[in-house]
Amino acid sequence: QVQLVESGGGLVQAGGSLRLSCAASGIIVSNNAMGWYRQAPGKQRELVAGITSGGTTNYADSVKGRFTISRDNAKNTVYLQMQNVKTEDTAVYYCAASRSSYYINTGSTSDWGQGTQVTVSS
Repeated sequence: QVQLVESGGGLVQAGGSLRLSCAASGIIVSNNAMGWYRQAPGKQRELVAGITSGGTTNYADSVKGRFTISRDNAKNTVYLQMQNVKTEDTAVYYCAASRSSYYINTGSTSDWGQGTQVTVSS
């Protein structure tokens, strides 16, 4: 059974940094595409960053240049480094695993974490 456990969320001031972690079990993060989604109140869940099994990364335009997705294969953990955060980054962030090794999107996502709240104050 796949389990994705997020940690690292919290309250941060605008312009600050935060690192989210996603510890995985029941799945090998280097074998599957992995990603981070977020959902703000009243908005749809959106994919903000993805990483393929080969290590190729992609980002939503809204976070490009500020967020970095990475993984530690030895720890079977995926990270989201958030820098220069903005108030509009406030959301619940979810770690996700794809059925595919090559891409992640809403249709390919097979497993979700429970989510971690990130709140950015002005």
